[in-house]
Amino acid sequence: MGTGIVLLFLAGIIVLAARSMRKDKKAGKSLHCGCDCKHCGGHCR
Repeated sequence: MGTGIVLLFLAGIIVLAARSMRKDKKAGKSLHCGCDCKHCGGHCR
């Protein structure tokens, strides 16, 4: 029972992190280009 709760908790954290990364990518931010893909020549997309 405890293992299932921990797995659900970790899965939730992973989903939230992925959603945040996708949202940042759509907003033109990316860690690969210093969080500003507008100035990297489109290499992040």
